[in-house]
Amino acid sequence: MSSNPEQISKQELFLPDFCAIPVVFVIVLVAELLAFVLAIAPISGQQFQWEDLGLISLFIQWIALTGTAVLCIMRKWLCRFSDKMAGLLSYALLILVTLILSEAAFWLARYTGVFAVLSDNWHLDFLIRNMAISMIVSAIALRYLYIQHQWKLKIQSESRARLDALQARIRPHFLFNSMNVIASLTRDKPALAEEAIEDLSDLFRVTLKEDSGQTTLQEEFDLGKRYLRLEKLRLGDRLNIEWNTANVPVDIKIPSLTIQPLLENAIYHGIETLPEGGTIRVNASTRDDTLMLEISNPLNTSQSNKINNKGNEIAVANVRERLQVFYKGRADLDVEDKGQTYVVILHIPTTSS
Repeated sequence: MSSNPEQISKQELFLPDFCAIPVVFVIVLVAELLAFVLAIAPISGQQFQWEDLGLISLFIQWIALTGTAVLCIMRKWLCRFSDKMAGLLSYALLILVTLILSEAAFWLARYTGVFAVLSDNWHLDFLIRNMAISMIVSAIALRYLYIQHQWKLKIQSESRARLDALQARIRPHFLFNSMNVIASLTRDKPALAEEAIEDLSDLFRVTLKEDSGQTTLQEEFDLGKRYLRLEKLRLGDRLNIEWNTANVPVDIKIPSLTIQPLLENAIYHGIETLPEGGTIRVNASTRDDTLMLEISNPLNTSQSNKINNKGNEIAVANVRERLQVFYKGRADLDVEDKGQTYVVILHIPTTSS
């Protein structure tokens, strides 16, 4: 069920959207830095003059923006090819743009008398110099974009693997516990056993889905409620649940299995460790453009139970990392250990970046 990085790369070209304003801004900035470097470098033994920087900047920006426009226009066509072929074609296009504009700039500068140094003998040197610079800069830029894209795919793949691990972990022990409860209900309470079977079926239908990378907040709430209903059958009066989730945007997208593992931790590292049980509280509210979701449970403060809390910490760290990957660092998960109460607080943006 894990994602194949090769499949992901075919769906998303490693080249960024060159039509996007942030990308264009970065290109203009890098081109200007390159122009400054070239301006202070000696050209054919000529002494550097600051007035040359304006003309060199104009020429470099001309090439950079034209190349950006070409890649912007050709993006849909480049998406048909593999990353390797798209990179080679993009490289060829940038070199071709440099050649054409360098030739145009040479004749324009000669006939306008902007650079007296541009004689017929220097024509070839001018083209070779510009082509060499373009080949080096383009190769470095494309290589950087490719490595950045591969790093992004690796992070997505690791996040997917963590989700798969959560799904694999939830199935065995929870299935056995639930089936034992259902078996005990079939004779005395068949109607309740039927409801439990429906909840179990719905729960596993969600966790076994191939496309379970993301879901809505409402679906996560429903999944958590099904899970807690089954645990309620097993724990009885030892488990109490309070949901305070009204007036929150339940249609926002969040990673699958974000809430259920935290509820599971509240059961196994909180309620089950207390002979008298306790109450799990789920509170949701919004502040500005952020959803605040709190899951709290009573905590066994005995020394013997602290060793078992390591599994709780691992699961919480897993959910935190997947949130940060999914929201690109704009979401987070905090933990508050208040002695006899354990609180997990999720900070989730309600608007897209």
